[in-house]
Amino acid sequence: MPLFQFLPAAVFILAVATPSHAHDVGVREISVPAPERGRDLSVTIWYPAATGGETALVGDNQIFKGTEAARDAPFLLGPFPLVVVSHGSGGRVQAMSWLATALAEAGFIVAGPNHPGTTSGDSTPVNTPKLWERTADLSTVIDKLTGTGEWNKVIDADRIAVLGFSLGGSTAMEMSGAEASLDAYARYCDSYRKWDCAWFAGGKGYVNDMPVEVGKLDLRTIDKARFEQSNLDRRIKAAVLVDPGLAQAYREESLKKIEIPMHFINLGSAETIPLAVASKPLAALTQKGSYAAIAGADHFSFLPECKDGAAEALKSFGEVDPICEPTERPRADIHADIISLAREALQQSLGE
Repeated sequence: MPLFQFLPAAVFILAVATPSHAHDVGVREISVPAPERGRDLSVTIWYPAATGGETALVGDNQIFKGTEAARDAPFLLGPFPLVVVSHGSGGRVQAMSWLATALAEAGFIVAGPNHPGTTSGDSTPVNTPKLWERTADLSTVIDKLTGTGEWNKVIDADRIAVLGFSLGGSTAMEMSGAEASLDAYARYCDSYRKWDCAWFAGGKGYVNDMPVEVGKLDLRTIDKARFEQSNLDRRIKAAVLVDPGLAQAYREESLKKIEIPMHFINLGSAETIPLAVASKPLAALTQKGSYAAIAGADHFSFLPECKDGAAEALKSFGEVDPICEPTERPRADIHADIISLAREALQQSLGE
C-alpha cells in the first residue's frame, strides 16, 4: 500500500479552470453524515451529465495532473449503475478522477469518500487495519445515494459495484464477502517487513496535515473480532480489485463463498508484483474470479499522471516511495489499460 501522505488535503480541491468545451461528465462534492465516524464524509461523485456546469480540474495539484469534469452540471436521465470507489492508504478519492471520469463517460455513476484516518494528511498506522470503518464508509455512501433524494432518481439500485485500489482493494474485497485472519496478517508482517508491514513498524504518521512520530503497531493488539468480522454488503453485485492489500491474510473458505464476479488486476508482471498484493491465487479461489496483470507497470502506476519536476519535488518532501519514477511504459498507457479492463468488467457484470 502506498504511504503517500505528504500532501495536505487542501491541494486536492477542485481547481476551477477557464471552460474550453462542454463536458459529458459532471462532478459534485457532497457531505454525507457518518454517525459511527463522529464526522461527515467528504464524498466526490462523477456522473453522466448534460451540457452545463463550470469546467474544473479534479485532483490537480503540484504533483499530479487533474482530470476535467463539469462541476455541478445537470444530470442526464438515468437510471445508471453505481460504482463506489475506495482509495489507497494515504491517498484521496480525487486522485482516482482519471478512472472515475472514464467510467462516467461510459455510463456509470462513480462515488467515493475520503476515508478518515487513512487519507492524505490524516493517516496513521493504528487506523490503517480498521477495514470495518472503511467498508462502513462505502455502505453509508450507498445508503445516501440510493435513499430519498435527487440521486436515487438517476441510480439503478440493483446494479451496484465496488472498485478499490491497494487498501481500497482490501475494502472492496471485504464488502464482497472476503474475511481476513488477524493471526495470518500478523505472521505475514513478522517475516515480510515491507510495504504495509514497514508502515506498521512505526516512525511517522500524519494528523491534521502535519507529520507526527508514532511507535510500532503490534497487529495482534487490533480488535480481533472487528478485524475478522464479515463486512459483506449484499447490494454489491460485482467488484474490481486493483492490487488489493492483505492478499496473504484472507481466509480461503470466505473467498470460495463469494458469488459475485471478482475482477482482479495486478500492476506489473509475475516477477515484479509484490507479495503484499499478489492476487492471482485469490482470483482462483472465487467462484467468478478473473485475473489480469499489466506488464510494464508498478503499484504507483495507478496514481494520476505526474507533472514535470514532480519526482524532484517528492524527494524534497522526504518521500521515499517511487511515486513519480518512470516505469517501462508511460503512465498514460497503463491508465488506458486499467480503464479498458475496469470498464469491460463492469459492463459485463452490471450491463451498460
